[in-house]
Amino acid sequence: MVSTPAVVIAAPASGSGKTTLATGLIGALRRAGHSVAPFKVGPDYIDPGYHGLAAGRPGRNLDPVLVGAQRVLPLYRHGTHGCDIAVVEGVMGLFDGRIDEHQVQSVAEGSTAQVAALLGAPVVLVVDARGHSQSLAALLHGFATYDSEIRLGGVILNRVGSERHEQVLRAACDRVGLPVLGALPRMAELAVPSRHLGLIPAVEHGVAARSAVEAMIELVSAHVDLAAIARLAGAQVSGPGWDPVAELRAPVDGAPVVMDSAAGTREPEADGAQCTADGPVIAMAGGAAFTFGYAEHRELLAAAGAQVAVFDPLHDDLPTGTAGVVLPGGFPEEHAAELSANDRLLDALRAAAHAGMPVHAECAGLLYLTRSLDGHRMAGVIDAAAEFGPRLTLGYRDAVALTDSALWTAGQRVRGHEFHRTRLISAAAADPAWAWRAPDRETVREGAVIHRVHASYLHTHPAGNPASIAGFVAAAADYAALRADV
Repeated sequence: MVSTPAVVIAAPASGSGKTTLATGLIGALRRAGHSVAPFKVGPDYIDPGYHGLAAGRPGRNLDPVLVGAQRVLPLYRHGTHGCDIAVVEGVMGLFDGRIDEHQVQSVAEGSTAQVAALLGAPVVLVVDARGHSQSLAALLHGFATYDSEIRLGGVILNRVGSERHEQVLRAACDRVGLPVLGALPRMAELAVPSRHLGLIPAVEHGVAARSAVEAMIELVSAHVDLAAIARLAGAQVSGPGWDPVAELRAPVDGAPVVMDSAAGTREPEADGAQCTADGPVIAMAGGAAFTFGYAEHRELLAAAGAQVAVFDPLHDDLPTGTAGVVLPGGFPEEHAAELSANDRLLDALRAAAHAGMPVHAECAGLLYLTRSLDGHRMAGVIDAAAEFGPRLTLGYRDAVALTDSALWTAGQRVRGHEFHRTRLISAAAADPAWAWRAPDRETVREGAVIHRVHASYLHTHPAGNPASIAGFVAAAADYAALRADV
């Protein structure tokens, strides 16, 4: 397939307004008649929720660290199916990525620059204009010439103070030969509420999130040259898109992925819609407390033959016929009282885990499986308490599985990402899930494998680890078969 043209929205530094601009641009292009595919660079789960509201289709991530650089283009092509343009929001500053003391290249792994180079797409630099004047030309000259693989296609001036301020900034851009594609005035009322891990997810923010997105769209529509953006978007050469069914059949470390015979395969729709099959029911937590996830997760589960049933632990029961449970990341600490009040689900989940049902829990899921969270009763599958902590834990991890589970084999190496401000306390001894070297070179052992439960703070990307999804669905099929014989 021929790749859809894209623009990459980047900035000199965090806090420049990339999310406001990218979200507004996605919606404005959609209003102008385009079918827009939204993407976010890196492991961010929150911004894609706002992108999805603007685009009317799921926001997706492009993360070379978690999925491998070789999968970025196929995942991009998969996510752009049926679209005529893509908007890719960057992460941090344009050249910021995973910090590696041995790095010798200018483009850091996982950076916006790396993804732009892999896509061959032009970069639009969003500059926070506050405090800038003629010296903006020197800043832009540096970003335009720092790496020859990165094509800086234009500038959008954000938070411009006045007409005179805009004139001075435009002159600075002209001096280095970069076109100004838009100039946005300061609009404090567009601020979206945030907390300890960034913006409040769109699912939680509800009507206010939709109103904020509409305001972003109106702002960009009025102050950005959409036609110039569309002309700037770069096209790619032909190549295959990511195929979840093919991923599950691909060799892993020299051996084919083994899928349970009861779990047939059917390719999911490109927009991430649920597929049905005769395989095991996998219950995936959603709702306001469990908002962190990747669209490819559901697609791989469905491709492996699972029937994916989304439920909300705030008020739902386990779906009928559940044979496996996925508890993704999110903000259970913000909803602990409501989660605790759903006694029937907590009891059912604990009983199912003790009966051998496979459970995959990441971060929020780990907290939900503990005895208590900030004093509120949780499922009690894991003998530990959890509480909101004093500091943020954030970063990529090169982890090694320490214990066999339904997803991983002991000794298997996996790249993951931590992103939380909670911690476990008074935890009883358990078989750890992972080990990795911390930045201070200390060895960290983290998570727990108990019964057929794999719980950890580590977020992994299913597209980078398809065999783990196949193994989980096969374990769920085994559990369903055993229960049917009882």
